[in-house]
Amino acid sequence: MLTDHWPLLGLRLRTPRLELRLPADGDLAALADLAARGVHEPDRMPFIVPWTDLPPADRARSVVQHHWLRLGTWTPDDWALNLAVLHEGRVVGLQTLAARHFAVLRQVTTGSWLGTAHQNQGIGTEMRAAVLHLAFAGLDAAEARSGAFEDNPSSYAVSRKHGYEPDGTTRHAVRGRPVTERRLRLTRHRWQDHRTAPVTVDGLTPCLPLFGLPPATTGA
Repeated sequence: MLTDHWPLLGLRLRTPRLELRLPADGDLAALADLAARGVHEPDRMPFIVPWTDLPPADRARSVVQHHWLRLGTWTPDDWALNLAVLHEGRVVGLQTLAARHFAVLRQVTTGSWLGTAHQNQGIGTEMRAAVLHLAFAGLDAAEARSGAFEDNPSSYAVSRKHGYEPDGTTRHAVRGRPVTERRLRLTRHRWQDHRTAPVTVDGLTPCLPLFGLPPATTGA
């Protein structure tokens, strides 16, 4: 079976309302369709790389290509787990957990997007809870980092619910103008005090070497 060679295909994260998994072909097509319909208002740009400025067909194709690229370049020292988020059996967005030199640094970063029809329903908070549980309970992370532009209060609010603390600012050039990113940091201790949803993880043990960890590491 393909999962014997790429066990991440069998990884499942579940919350009361959501399931997160590597997208199968149908899930990937649904993600591309979501992106084509839009994930934010056109008058602002929440991403450092403005991929959503592409025309709808190109935007959809970029989602597919980026998924394949990250799988193809995966190494235990540099990985990005791009998980399709399903609500009531429908793909509603993408949640990423990524790290470099994780076995040494025990640090992860997160990123995400939701189709516009699925925003403002608490889904963003719940899908972040899922990957934070994977990071801290499953992979024994020490800290998680995130960030949001000053004009993206919804992303910042999700991070605050999970206990992230301010960690400075960074300036970026986006769409030819300067923007300020507010960096955020979450320690294991803070995560333990701010869990927002119960999470279960299935299929993690055979994946651990792909994250740069020995099989006995998991506590999920």
